[in-house]
Amino acid sequence: MTTTPAGPLIVQGDKTVLLEVDHPDADAARRAIAPFAELERAPEHVHTYRLTPLGLWNARAAGHDAEQVVAVLLQYSRYPVPHALLVDVAETMARYGRLQLMDHPTHGLVLHALDRAVLEEVLRSRRTAGLLGTRLDQDDVVVHPSERGRLKQVLLKLGWPAEDLAGYVDGEAHPIDLTTEGWSLRPYQQQAVDGFWHGGSGVVVLPCGAGKTIVGAAAMARSGTTTLILVTNTVSARQWRDELLRRTSLTEDEIGEYSGSRKEVRPVTIATYQVLTTKRKGVYTHLELLDARDWGLVLYDEVHLLPAPIFRMTADLQARRRLGLTATLVREDGREDEVFSLIGPKRFDAPWKEIESQGYIAPADCVEVRLTLPDHDRMAYAMAEPEERYRLAAAAVGKNDVVERLVARHPEDQVLVIGQYLDQLELLADHLDAPLITGQTTVRERQRLFDAFRSGEVTRLVVSKVANFSVDLPEAAVAIQVSGSFGSRQEEAQRLGRIMRPKADGRTAHFYAVVARDTVDQEFAAHRQRFLAEQGYAYRIVDAEDLAKDPASD
Repeated sequence: MTTTPAGPLIVQGDKTVLLEVDHPDADAARRAIAPFAELERAPEHVHTYRLTPLGLWNARAAGHDAEQVVAVLLQYSRYPVPHALLVDVAETMARYGRLQLMDHPTHGLVLHALDRAVLEEVLRSRRTAGLLGTRLDQDDVVVHPSERGRLKQVLLKLGWPAEDLAGYVDGEAHPIDLTTEGWSLRPYQQQAVDGFWHGGSGVVVLPCGAGKTIVGAAAMARSGTTTLILVTNTVSARQWRDELLRRTSLTEDEIGEYSGSRKEVRPVTIATYQVLTTKRKGVYTHLELLDARDWGLVLYDEVHLLPAPIFRMTADLQARRRLGLTATLVREDGREDEVFSLIGPKRFDAPWKEIESQGYIAPADCVEVRLTLPDHDRMAYAMAEPEERYRLAAAAVGKNDVVERLVARHPEDQVLVIGQYLDQLELLADHLDAPLITGQTTVRERQRLFDAFRSGEVTRLVVSKVANFSVDLPEAAVAIQVSGSFGSRQEEAQRLGRIMRPKADGRTAHFYAVVARDTVDQEFAAHRQRFLAEQGYAYRIVDAEDLAKDPASD
């Protein structure tokens, strides 16, 4: 007689949640806790999650209540869940929305309290000084409209995140239709648009390759207004323009590019973060773009990469609908709370494995190839200053041979080699006889090489971190990562995303990380992999010497 094993979770009083990866219910438990728990560590057998106020508030804003969260913890926990933790979950989630920003019929924007004691507490905080006006009654205080964003930031930091119900200006009408001949919105894309529109503003989290641009286009069509789209770089701006021309009724004359090379303001304007954050004599010279039209929608591409000045600018845009698009809400600077308060909470989040199982992104095989440094390199590493060690390990010459062997295993595939250090990439490009794209490559040359890669004219491409985001390379089936931005989880997600578009023949995508053993390179690799582990992707670890004996990665 077989017995069902106890649950896969161990829920602890310090708000950590341990997940036994090999348990038969591990995948179901991972999906169930994903809306409210954040992954902290992901070694081979037990993953560690943590319950945080921001994670619980995001879940609350997305429509999950404390009863559901508690039910999930009780259902999957192996041992009794500490009662104090369940109480804390319920009380933390109950803090969201006790204060509301609302439109008053005669006094405009007000802060309305569902709990008067909370209102008294925040009124007595020095942090709210200058953000609030006249007190109308026991439950309502006038808010200066220009301070709507800053007040939300302060309230979040005080532990009382406000629910923003104040609505939005309509903006200048500009009809936009989706041209769905030969295609239609996928169910999850429609759910993402509906979730955003119902919430008014917020963030949609979708895997790379799952069609975030189409979600943006559909939101624009739903809005039917002038739209400002903020993107990471000029290549991304032009990809957005091309996709909008292909998927919507917009014409070239209706779409403007506002970048280093062009300054066009049109009903739909695509601007780069870089140009908006350019300063001259201490002044942001292009801020007028935010008021150049009566924008009805502001769209933030790759919201996890938003530069700090854009947050400050966004604080002044609270009366506009705002949509953030990203593959991961992880920010390496820890400013997820700014995204929550200024752009909005997470409105839709689709686990990568779920989208993969529906056939909309390619299945991926993730392999970490560990290389042992030769004795002289190990000695040089040991004697180096701490700040030099990562570069020495990440750019180890021995990685070149490993990359060549990996490329040779995929003669029929389109292969991307991705890294951080230019001298390392130049050497690899020379070894592989492949073109190299870096930040110094002109936009025109980048586009030419990306087009050649898409068409199959070029089958090997060596790229720096400029290809981390917003580059559409649907034919890429193999990515080999040789170095990265230290332990950046968001970068790992972006790089895997480059190869996730489904292949016509259903092939599996291959993602290799080449790592120097017993160095900080290996430590950073473990940190980088956390986000993907949360999505259900397990890294197999193989020794560089055993590559020839590893048929599973062929």
